[in-house]
Amino acid sequence: MIIPFTELAPDTLRNLLEEYATREGTEYGEREIGLDQKVTSLRRQLESGEVVIWFEPGEESVNLVLARELDGL
Repeated sequence: MIIPFTELAPDTLRNLLEEYATREGTEYGEREIGLDQKVTSLRRQLESGEVVIWFEPGEESVNLVLARELDGL
C-alpha cells in the first residue's frame, strides 16, 4: 500500500529517506554524493510523484519505489 509522504512527521520522513539512501545497493554512480544530497534528491522525487513510499504488510517492510512500477496494481 502507498503511504503518502505528506502524512509522515518530518523527522520520520527524514529518517526513512536517510535509511533508504544508505542501504546496500543504492549506489549513486561513480562520484561520491553526500547523504544530504541523496535525501534532497529522494524528497524531490517524492514531491514530483515519480517515487512513492510503499509499505508491504506481509513483510512489514517499507521501500521507495517508482510510481510507474505500481501502475498495474
